[in-house]
Amino acid sequence: MNSAQDIVKKLKSLANPKNVAGMARFGINPKGTLGVSIPEIRNIAKGIGKNHGLAIELWESGIHEARLLAGFIDDPKLVTEKQIDQWTADFDSWDVCDQVVSNLFDKTPFAWKKAFEFSKNSKEFVKRTGFVLMAALSVHDKKAKDQDFLKFFPIVKREATDERNFVKKAVNWALRQIGKRNLRLNKEAIKTAEVIKKIDSKAARWISSNALVELKSSQVQKRLISRSQA
Repeated sequence: MNSAQDIVKKLKSLANPKNVAGMARFGINPKGTLGVSIPEIRNIAKGIGKNHGLAIELWESGIHEARLLAGFIDDPKLVTEKQIDQWTADFDSWDVCDQVVSNLFDKTPFAWKKAFEFSKNSKEFVKRTGFVLMAALSVHDKKAKDQDFLKFFPIVKREATDERNFVKKAVNWALRQIGKRNLRLNKEAIKTAEVIKKIDSKAARWISSNALVELKSSQVQKRLISRSQA
């Protein structure tokens, strides 16, 4: 499989219409979707390795699984800010957004800038991208300082009233992931969640209550204490 055409042909041979129906029930856009599983796509990606040019071609095919694959094989060192903007504008399904962000965008030099920038965007999936970047950076950027993440909390509070499903879930995700990074950020995340809880908004109340359950849980607290003592 040396060409985008060959890879698309391979993906189409793995198509599963029943999977498409099941994915749709989980909010995944069925348009252009073949129903190929993530493990199968990852397996194809392993056989390809990093290939920026091929990733661009696969993305331009518009096929759901080809775009997931593009996120796996693209080289973050070669990704430009313009590409991030263009791909983000194309997002029409939460799974493509989340996979591309957490496997590619968060490893580029533009990740932090785009987290702030996209969080202000009015488009649902663009705004989601901003908060998924925050969540992904909290897990993957081991060199980042607490101060870097503290700057995200005012943004989480600002956008907590967005009632759109794919936005509020991403806001909640960012709050929880940052709060699980270490004890200091956990304390600040809980404080932020308590402030959000007082906002007269259904979305804000859900984001807050859901986050507080996990952030205050004995499992998370024990893990963070153990990590701080290591």
